[in-house]
Amino acid sequence: MNPQFLLWLAGSMAIFIAGATASRTYIANSNILILILALVLYCIGNLMMVRLMREGGLGLAISASSIAQLVVVNIVAFFVFGERLSLPQLAGVGLGIVAMALMLFPAQGRA
Repeated sequence: MNPQFLLWLAGSMAIFIAGATASRTYIANSNILILILALVLYCIGNLMMVRLMREGGLGLAISASSIAQLVVVNIVAFFVFGERLSLPQLAGVGLGIVAMALMLFPAQGRA
């Protein structure tokens, strides 16, 4: 995996996490401006994903982004919003981390 792909993945992930955090904040206070901010962040994140899809392919880009968001969103949910996962749910997050590591190994074939 090239460093540029990982940099764009980190950037899009940060944008999506900010959007998810804004969405959760909107649920707590119902301020329409927060909802608009969340929607703008999601749009920017999706535009960044287009470049990732070009570089890594649809499957890798979407899968890597989803798993990265899975892990980081759960960290934000735990520390910021006080949400907790059950043991089976934590195991699922752990499997996601293993899947991400396997996906980021250099691949031989491409579609």
